[in-house]
Amino acid sequence: MSVATLRRATRETLSGLPREFWWLWTSTLVNRLGAFVATFMALYLTLDRGYSAAFAGLVASLHGLGGVVSSLGAGVMADRLGRRPTMLVAQVSTALSVALLGFMRDPVAIAGVACLVGMASNASRPAVQAMMADIVRPEDRVRAFSLNYWAVNLGFAVSSMAAGFIAESSYLAGFLIEAGMTLACALVVFLKVPESRPQRTAAEKRAADEVGLGTVLRDGRFMSVVGLSFLVALIFQQGAVGLPVAMGEAGFTPADYGMAIAVNGVLIVALQIPVTRFIEHRDPRRLLVLSSLLAGYGFGLTAFAGSVGVFALTVCVWTLAEIVNAPTQTGLVVRLSPVHGRGRYQGMYTMSWSVAALVAPLMSGFVIDRFGAEWLWGLCAVVGTGAAVGYGALMRRLPADRRVAERPRETRSEINAA
Repeated sequence: MSVATLRRATRETLSGLPREFWWLWTSTLVNRLGAFVATFMALYLTLDRGYSAAFAGLVASLHGLGGVVSSLGAGVMADRLGRRPTMLVAQVSTALSVALLGFMRDPVAIAGVACLVGMASNASRPAVQAMMADIVRPEDRVRAFSLNYWAVNLGFAVSSMAAGFIAESSYLAGFLIEAGMTLACALVVFLKVPESRPQRTAAEKRAADEVGLGTVLRDGRFMSVVGLSFLVALIFQQGAVGLPVAMGEAGFTPADYGMAIAVNGVLIVALQIPVTRFIEHRDPRRLLVLSSLLAGYGFGLTAFAGSVGVFALTVCVWTLAEIVNAPTQTGLVVRLSPVHGRGRYQGMYTMSWSVAALVAPLMSGFVIDRFGAEWLWGLCAVVGTGAAVGYGALMRRLPADRRVAERPRETRSEINAA
C-alpha cells in the first residue's frame, strides 16, 4: 500500500463523524492516558505496602466486583438522568476515590476503597457507549466504536509505559496524577459534550418508562448476545491473568511476559484503523464467528509456545480477534437496543465483561493448579468454538430488516444487516 493510499484511507476513516464524537473521543483518550493505578496496583500492594499476593488478588477481585455492581445502575442512570450527568458523576467519583485510595493504609480500608474505585470507573462506560450510538449515524457506528477502542488502547499503551517510571519515583504521585487526569476528562465532558439522550414525545416517554431491567432480561435474543460476549471476554481476560501465571511457571521472567504482551497494544494502535476500513461494511455474523475462533485458537496455540517469540506470535493471533470483535460486538448491541433503553442495554453488555474480569482469575488459577496450563489453553479453544457456533446460530435467526426509530437528524430507519 502506497503512502498516498494509506493517507486517503486514514482520512476517509476519520472523516464524517460529528464534532461531539471527537470531544467524547478526546475525553476517552485523556482518561486512559492517566490510567496508572490499574497497571501498578499489584506491585504497590506487594512491594511498597508489603501485603501478600493473595491480598493483592482479593483487592483486584473487589475492584472487579465494584464494576459488576455499577454496570446496571449506571445504565439506568444514563437512560433516566441522561448520558452527560452519568459520565460527570462517574468521572468525578473516580477521581475522588482514586486519590483517597492512595492515602489508605489499613487493609480493610484499601479493599473497600478499591471496590468503590471499580464501581465509579466502570459507571461511565454504558453512558459513553449510549452517547456514541445517539450522536453517530447508524452506518458510521462500527467505525466510531473502533476509533474509540483505538483511543482506549493508545492511552493505555502510553500510561503503561509511564506508570513504571512514576512508580519508581512515588506510588502516591501515580494515584494523584490519575485523579487529576480523570478530573480533566470530566472537564472536557462538562465544557464540550452536550447531552445526547433523544428527545421524547409523551407517548415515547410512556414507552421508555416500560423499558426496565426486566425488559432487558426478558429479551432472549439480546441476553444470548450478552452470554456469548461473556464467553469471549473470558478468553480475552486470560491475556492478563492466565498468560503471566503460565509463563512464570514455565520459567519465563516478568520482563519476558512484558515483551510478549506489549505486542497486543502495539498491534491495536497500528492496525485498528486500517482493519476498521476492512470490516466496516462486512457481515457482522461472519466477523463475530471469525473473531471468536481466532480468540479461542489464538490462546489455544499458547499450549505449544516454548519461547518468547512464539508467545508473542500467539498474542498476534488473539489481538487480531480483539480488533475485529470489539467494534462489531458493540455495534450489534446498539442494533438490538431500543432507542430509549440504550443505557440499560449497554449496562447489561458492560456487565458481561465485568463478570468475566471477576471469574477469569478464579477459573485460570483453578485450572492451572489442578490440571496444568495446557488444559487452560485447550479450554480457551473449546470456549471460542462454542462462542463461534453460538454467534452463527443466533445471527442466522435475526431478522434481515429490523427497523428502529432514530433521532430526526439520523435516517428514519436502521437496517439490521445481521
